[in-house]
Order: sequence, then structure tokens, then C-alpha cells
Amino acid sequence: MKQRPYLGFGLGLRPDHYGTILEQRPNLDWFEILTENYLVPGGKPLYYLDRIREHYPIVMHGVSLSIGSCDPIDMDYLQDVKNLIQRVEPAWISDHLCWTGINQLNMHDLLPLPYTMQAVNHVVSRIQQVQEYLGRQILIENVSSYLTYLQAEMTEWEFVAEIAKRADCLVLLDVNNIYVSSYNHAFSPTDYLNGIPKDRVQQIHLAGHSNQGHYIIDTHDAPVIQPVWDLYALALQRFGAVSTMIERDDNIPALAELIKELEQARLISEKIVEVPAFA
Repeated sequence: MKQRPYLGFGLGLRPDHYGTILEQRPNLDWFEILTENYLVPGGKPLYYLDRIREHYPIVMHGVSLSIGSCDPIDMDYLQDVKNLIQRVEPAWISDHLCWTGINQLNMHDLLPLPYTMQAVNHVVSRIQQVQEYLGRQILIENVSSYLTYLQAEMTEWEFVAEIAKRADCLVLLDVNNIYVSSYNHAFSPTDYLNGIPKDRVQQIHLAGHSNQGHYIIDTHDAPVIQPVWDLYALALQRFGAVSTMIERDDNIPALAELIKELEQARLISEKIVEVPAFA
């Protein structure tokens, strides 16, 4: 298995924490930025990002690539992403395995794809186009879902695995999203983990969600729950040491509280895998 880059344990960079990060220089290994927050030249976000990246590695995570849409890829957006890559020099970049709109209408949601060979072929060709334009591999992230398609010809994990192998891209494995979707659709999250190629997973997301009883919504507004921690431990057993971060997008607590939560990921990892040395 090819040695993948390893950054350790990080958090999503949020404006609430800009000042604290620069004042306290907390013991964190890296930050993930939401790509779209930094595409506008100048302004407060880029000012703080430039200062923070002097001290921490950065990865970029997008929500607007819409890789599964039937609209042509937005080349103006992709050029903006490429410009930000040149400025930030991220360790890697990622987006979601989904579609976000059609006919230039943005639904502002991460919508699931039908798990068919036609969809595989469509997404693979678009990922290859993006990677060729950017001159680098991208990571695709599995999304939470609340519906399935009658046309499905395979499981979600088979769909993700086939795309990753054929497009020669990497995977951002969101463990919380696996848990959410497994609850919503009554499949085994362990089967999902076992169906993802070991050599493709380069990053893991952890997050909280909102359990509505009959279904779960991926809200990123609460701490990680124990079943998701347990699933994370199983993921490490399969994939080894993988750069891990916690996403928090609402009800954002003080940075110290998030760092304390992230320490649980570090402790779990130390019990299961040998953490590689990294700069």
C-alpha cells in the first residue's frame, strides 16, 4: 500500500476561532478550510488564512464542485479554486460525491446520486477532467443521504470504491456520514468500511448530528456520539493511521472545547495504530 501523507489531528477553520488561534497558537496539527469561504480576493477571511497558514498545514474542502451534476463543470469556479491552491499550497483538496444543482440552479445541499454504472461512468469522467485541470488528485467525500433510488445497481460503498479506482482519485471518509446513512437506510456500517479500498482513504471526518427518532440529519452542530467513535475505531483498524478532523458548523463552542473533543480521536488512534512521524 502506497504511503499516504499524514497530518495528524485537525479541526475545521472557522471565523469564530481566528483570533484565538493567532493569539494562543493551540496544539493542533492542521486545519481544513471551506474552499468557498476564501475564493473572493482580499477581505478578512484571506487575511486570517494567510496568517494562520504560516503556523499550520492547510487542506481545502469544497462544497460547490457538483461532480455528479449533468451541468458542464463550472470552469470559472475551478479556476478560482486553482488560484486558491496556488496561494494556500494545501496538503490536498477535496469535495463531495454528490450533485448540488442543475440548469445553473444551486440547491445549496449535497444531493445523493443513483448507484448505477451510468452514474459511475459520468462521475469518473468528470473527476478525471477536474484532476487534469488542477494537475493533482482530489479526494471525494461520501455524503449523508435521506433517500435512495429505485434504479440502484450496487451499494453505496461499491459505488464509491468503483469511482475511486477508475478515476484514480482518493477518498475523504466521513465516518459520521456512514453512521447517519446506515441508520437512515438500515445497512451495516461495518460492511461499508470493508467495501472501501484501503489504499484510497487519505482523510477522515468526524462530526455530530441530530437524531429525529426515525431518521438522522447530518447537522454538524453537536459533539461526536459514542457509536460514531466506535465506528471510527473500526475504520482505523481497517485503514491504519489516517489524518482525522472534527467538523463543527453550528453551535460552535470555544476552541478549547473542540480541541478536548479532538483529543478523544487521538487517544483512540494511539490505542489502535502506530502513528507515523510527520513534519
